[in-house]
Amino acid sequence: MMDLRTVCRDIRPQKILTKDCVNITVDAVVYSRIFNPNLSVCYFENPHLSISIMAATTLRKTLGKRDMADIICDRKKIAREITRKFDRQTANWGIKLERIEIKEIKLPKDMERSMAAEAEAARQARAKVITAEGEQNASRALKEAADIMSQSPAAIQLRYLQTLKSVAAKNNLTILFPLPMQLSQGYAHS
Repeated sequence: MMDLRTVCRDIRPQKILTKDCVNITVDAVVYSRIFNPNLSVCYFENPHLSISIMAATTLRKTLGKRDMADIICDRKKIAREITRKFDRQTANWGIKLERIEIKEIKLPKDMERSMAAEAEAARQARAKVITAEGEQNASRALKEAADIMSQSPAAIQLRYLQTLKSVAAKNNLTILFPLPMQLSQGYAHS
């Protein structure tokens, strides 16, 4: 008697060398069923074991032709591709691969560290760009304020007094009074 229900089987972890020469270990699970027991028994002594072995082989072949980044990003697309390839091979054997799922992709530790360092560098670069844009905006605002204040000497004096007030509020012992450059020019000619 043969079980015609969908069977779920783990594929033992597969060590795969990707197209860009990265060694990865992939854990997957395969869901399959026998739809024609007469055919499957004619072709295989143990159809379920054969399905697992064939799924592992198809998984290795498919992933070995892809870059690591593609494998990580396109798991579902790859699973559908493997299912289609598998079904083409087994359609005449009375076996149907319902689906294959890539559960986990394990990268070498040094690769994980380098990817983390790369991601951190990218975050820092984005932060520097944002900081630079903020500084540009601030400098534009300061320039506009300086242009407006240069038209009114009283505004400059008020800003000066406001600055002195904020410095004095911090209980500093020394307050510097900047003098206009015009005053020092008078002493240089004497």
